[in-house]
Amino acid sequence: MTTNPYLDSGPHFIHGGSQDGEKPPPFSPAELQPQYVHQLAPNPDPLPPPELTHPIPHRKGVKQRCIKFTVAAVISLLLLLLVAGVLLGYYLSSTCVHGVACGDGSCVWESQWCDGVRDCPRGQDEAACLRLYGSSFLLQIYSSQSKSWRTVCSHGWTDQQGKASCQHIGYSKSTYFKSGQQKTDSGNGFLIVKPESRPETPILQQLVHSNACPNNSVVTLRCIDCGSGVNSSRALGGQPATLGSWPWQVSLQVEGSHRCGGAIITPYWILTAAHCVAGNSNPADWTVYAGVVDSLGALFNPAHSVSRIVAHEDYSSLTLRNDITLMKLSNPFHVTASRNIGPVCLPTVGLNITAPQSCWISGFGGTENGVSPYLMEAEVSLVDSADCNSSIAYNGRITQDMLCAGATEAGAHACHGDGGGPLVAQRDGVWWLLGDSSWGDQCTVQNTPGVYGNVTYFLGWIYHQLGT
Repeated sequence: MTTNPYLDSGPHFIHGGSQDGEKPPPFSPAELQPQYVHQLAPNPDPLPPPELTHPIPHRKGVKQRCIKFTVAAVISLLLLLLVAGVLLGYYLSSTCVHGVACGDGSCVWESQWCDGVRDCPRGQDEAACLRLYGSSFLLQIYSSQSKSWRTVCSHGWTDQQGKASCQHIGYSKSTYFKSGQQKTDSGNGFLIVKPESRPETPILQQLVHSNACPNNSVVTLRCIDCGSGVNSSRALGGQPATLGSWPWQVSLQVEGSHRCGGAIITPYWILTAAHCVAGNSNPADWTVYAGVVDSLGALFNPAHSVSRIVAHEDYSSLTLRNDITLMKLSNPFHVTASRNIGPVCLPTVGLNITAPQSCWISGFGGTENGVSPYLMEAEVSLVDSADCNSSIAYNGRITQDMLCAGATEAGAHACHGDGGGPLVAQRDGVWWLLGDSSWGDQCTVQNTPGVYGNVTYFLGWIYHQLGT
């Protein structure tokens, strides 16, 4: 939010004049000149000669005052024009001096942000008003009134509001899992469901501010059943994974050949890397297999066609920034029909998983010889970005949209996996998708860990695409 910089310029007019007490210098008789007198006809009784008067010196002072006044007026006008130009230029360069930018050149009042009414042309003002926080999936909603995120009181909350909230975030109503409760202290108040709320009303219009909440019980929200069902042996070093170890792992294939890995995040959507599709973004050329742990798995599992490929619009093949892509399937995975297929959880805001957190990677490209006939898994640990950016590693090439992870022990074979493959970590019994395999130098060389797209960084972009 920006405010107008009002410029307080008040030019003062300076009036010229004679200085106090100043008197004109005396005139000598020689300096006196008679005024011109019109000659009249002789008069028998001539009048006495006219009195000689001194020239009036104040005319010169009046002229000087006029000049000074004119100069002051011109300067003042120029200053006013300058100030007006500055203000006009600032206003033209800041289209939202009194509001919030929509992102497409238009803007709305701050009070219109997150009020349940689409005021921006593409609804940007209502797009990111709900979020899930922490490992308990605490529901938070942005309040333009308090300019802060507020928790939602569970009093009066139903699954109906839960489904509406998940749909607002970007999930489908069909994936809704459950709403829960947890106790918390909220110093800045709560949002609570209006008693008279109607189901068809947008979820943001069903809530009002409240300073109190019964029992301080607030809403937790699971928009999808994710991050469970892993049963790997978890041996150190790289080794073949067992069926069902990583139920979100998929094989992305072109003409029957494995090209990249990916992770199921909803029954319809796959998250992978943008570099995987940079050379071939035609959805009809891709086939997706899930529940596959070896090269024969594709013979016994259904092939899923792709209807849409959404690569990040700012992906750079030179810097490999924004290396993330979403694929939408023509038909969804039946995640409830098989324990070997299921989504991984997208990270939540405030999850706070940092180095040296232990993580796992999986894929068909984690061997020195390239593509493996088996799904391989390996334990790695997150590497601090500062260390990853050091002169002995990637020397400043790591940006905010990237994560680094390397071997957990010397000699352990922990390559960065095939492109687009998932980097996951477990927290509070839930598996979270932290990254997608992006790039890396020789991953078996010391000080050069694998580099992954930072999924947390892309959460807003991901949810926006899910909702389209």
